[in-house]
Amino acid sequence: MTNVRLTAIVWREGSGYVSQCPELGVASYGDGPREAVEALREAAELYLANAKALGMLDEIEPALNAAERYTTSIDVAIA
Repeated sequence: MTNVRLTAIVWREGSGYVSQCPELGVASYGDGPREAVEALREAAELYLANAKALGMLDEIEPALNAAERYTTSIDVAIA
């Protein structure tokens, strides 16, 4: 088993929390931030297992093994 480090972004939405992994385009949900991250971990593991079974890991390898990652907030106007 190989481990990879992915990014988890979490925000409050309604009465729960949404979690998203930008490297994979996978999202999940939970009652609290911790639950949302754990649900995201499970979703990412399922995604990666399916990608491996379908021979698609090479396509997402750059995102999985990026040595540097940056996250920030930006302000954007809505026209």
